[in-house]
Amino acid sequence: MRAYERLLQYVNVWTTSDEASETVPSAEREFDLAKMLLEEMKEIGIKDVVLDEKCYIYGVVPATPGYEDKPAVGLVAHMDTATDFSGKDIKTQIIKDYDGEDVVLGTSGRVLTVSEFPHLKELKGRTLITTDGTTLLGADDKAGIAEILTAVEEIIQENIPHGKICIGFTPDEEIARGAKHFDVEKFGAQYAYTLDGSKEGEIQFENFNASTAFFTIHGNNVHTGSAKNVLVNSQLLAMEIQSMLPEEERPETTEGYEGFYHLVSMSGTVDLTKMKYFIRDHDCEEYEKRHALLCKIEERMNETYGEGTVELEIVESYRNMREKIEPCFHLVENAKKAIESVGLEPDISPVRGGTDGARLSFKGLPCPNLGTGGYAFHGPYEHITIEGMELAVRITKDILRRYAE
Repeated sequence: MRAYERLLQYVNVWTTSDEASETVPSAEREFDLAKMLLEEMKEIGIKDVVLDEKCYIYGVVPATPGYEDKPAVGLVAHMDTATDFSGKDIKTQIIKDYDGEDVVLGTSGRVLTVSEFPHLKELKGRTLITTDGTTLLGADDKAGIAEILTAVEEIIQENIPHGKICIGFTPDEEIARGAKHFDVEKFGAQYAYTLDGSKEGEIQFENFNASTAFFTIHGNNVHTGSAKNVLVNSQLLAMEIQSMLPEEERPETTEGYEGFYHLVSMSGTVDLTKMKYFIRDHDCEEYEKRHALLCKIEERMNETYGEGTVELEIVESYRNMREKIEPCFHLVENAKKAIESVGLEPDISPVRGGTDGARLSFKGLPCPNLGTGGYAFHGPYEHITIEGMELAVRITKDILRRYAE
């Protein structure tokens, strides 16, 4: 089965994770895809396939006889889809011999435009897969799953010599919990790759240091007729907090290695307002400076409006995996050679986000990230090409071959 055929099957299964849930997995529906994959992995010939009670799947392709001394290499992808946009009842559009121009997405009123996504010109002549504009596609990261299983199936069928190959699929990556319960020891790999990136040929081994900051702001609500010097509107204090942050350091004004403060949500009344920020920076020192600024803002607000008016909580999410990848940089070098072997120029870029691989790297499993051939993840404009997926499969196979040499 080709990778895109697998993808089209997987996107029919609703697997959106649930950030509000405290269960593992966050949504019971994630088991629906996991059970499908469990049977498919067994049929392919993957051994020791296990689906645990937390919706993690593990499997192994034993080393070719005589190759048992080669490094055990893992391949990882996640089953859930993003919470940003609907991932239910996905209707795909398949456009053969794509002309490189704007694409109308069903009757949704949305148009995938070249002006907004200029890389579309580079996809001319390929077979493009989109949605009808009412949902996301789910190629993030069902394309990664499809490419892993296709690569492994072809390695088995073609009797390509290989070391031990370890396969792992996780739930809840999109809500930053994917690696939390991942059993590295059970997985059994020395090194691994996540297939969870964008353009085919992409290699990512640097990601943001990331945290989430929560401001709780207390006001004092009294009748407006007697409010002078008594009423404190927590919503206005929230606006004041936002004004203290650098205006030029937001996601929409930064790129590459530039960090930011991102106001994710704000809700409240006169009495009480809550704000949630994502804090991101590749540089550890600058990352800590961002935390220090938030603490200073809390201090200033309380000096002005009274102790306890503003409360700040900072929760760390993940760290930059570069420090864990550099000691085993062969992971990047082998990926570069594999990408070049299929006629592509390696695209090495920092992740402006996080992956399971970042967290796994800090759990003792060095794990850079590879592109899957998809674009515009987390929204209705998500798209991928059949040819891009097939290149990702070839790259994956070539990496595994190199570790068997």
